[in-house]
Amino acid sequence: MKIRRLNTKDPNFEKDFAQLVSVDCSVDPEITKRAEAIVEDVRKRGDEAVLEYTNRFDKMSAKSVREFKLTESDLEKALETLPKEQKKALKTAAKRIREFHKHELGKSWKITEADGTKLGIRYTPLDSVGLYVPGGKAAYPSSVLMNAMPAHVAGVKKIVMVVPTPGGEPNQLVLAAACLAGVKECYTVGGAQAIAALAYGTDTIPAVDKIVGPGNAYVAAAKRYVFGTVGIDMIAGPSEILVICDGKTKADWIAMDLFSQAEHDELAQAILLTPDEGFADQVSASIEKLLPQMPRREIIKASLTNRGAIIVTRSIKEACKVADKIAPEHLELSVKKPEKYVDLIHHAGAMFLGAHTCEALGDYCAGPNHVLPTSRTARYSSPLGVWDFQKRTSILEVSSHGAEKLGRVADVLARGEFLTAHACSAMYRVFDLQKK
Repeated sequence: MKIRRLNTKDPNFEKDFAQLVSVDCSVDPEITKRAEAIVEDVRKRGDEAVLEYTNRFDKMSAKSVREFKLTESDLEKALETLPKEQKKALKTAAKRIREFHKHELGKSWKITEADGTKLGIRYTPLDSVGLYVPGGKAAYPSSVLMNAMPAHVAGVKKIVMVVPTPGGEPNQLVLAAACLAGVKECYTVGGAQAIAALAYGTDTIPAVDKIVGPGNAYVAAAKRYVFGTVGIDMIAGPSEILVICDGKTKADWIAMDLFSQAEHDELAQAILLTPDEGFADQVSASIEKLLPQMPRREIIKASLTNRGAIIVTRSIKEACKVADKIAPEHLELSVKKPEKYVDLIHHAGAMFLGAHTCEALGDYCAGPNHVLPTSRTARYSSPLGVWDFQKRTSILEVSSHGAEKLGRVADVLARGEFLTAHACSAMYRVFDLQKK
């Protein structure tokens, strides 16, 4: 296959680049309509609707939603009986992810002003969180760790996991990961009906305060619909990787890094930026050589053909400017002395510095979260973290001296907004203090 080649020196570059990175945020109205109908049905009929849809979509024959429930002991058993090599890898990843997220914990603070007025912020964890884990053709234990672990570190008391299991056979790695990440309750239910159950609650499945985790188009549509009743993490788009390379990293490594995101689906985007045209040729040759070896080569080929590119730039600095316009989910800075260029990048979900730091390590076990903003939302969004599972409450205790001073300020501003009751509320304190 021939991957698209662009050059920043080309007079048509801006036009071709805009076409390459344009984001299609369109939502399938038919899928949205069906998903919302399922959500409303579950809201009205509860367990009865969850049972009906799960039996239909996952080819099950359960008599009750209670049959879909897995207990804490079921999750513990999955971990205990896991093959030794898998258990060791899973525990290593869980430990690193936990330790990383411990550094994100927000700490309450309070200050006292000269007149005795006290101000501060109090951090508290959410009471409950629902974790959606994709199931079916593939299993995603890494998704369990990345979504549940920061919630667990934040101190969330109740983490409820839902995961579809077509045919009724749950994946052991997924359940073992849930055990390590602090999940104590799980239901083998998926799709829009699972999102609805977590949002509104049924006789069997408890309602939660926030829903996190990726899913298909029906899951995404359902999350959009229930937002407001519950919080959600984000609506994720296709996977993205952007590699900036000075030509010193092995071409095969870079080609495989591009493959690592392209293999997710046909709409994933993989882009290489390099000032070395000869290296661009080498990576193109590596793509041709390595692609036939990939089990998911048809998906990779479609992704690279539709949305992939190699862009030749004038310099690494220019590459950084181009990268900022893209605001990618994952950005590999595969150059010597990457620290020279880090501050030139302002918009990226996650950055991977140096030739040995492939994005795949971040996906599984390095520590930082792999739930990242996509579709250029890295311009204003951040990775999933402990902060997504903590609330901040402002605390204010005004002294008598502070009330006299601040009351007069509030009075002027409130009357400027024609909100007389606000002004009076503040000035009642002032008048009372003047009498004393």
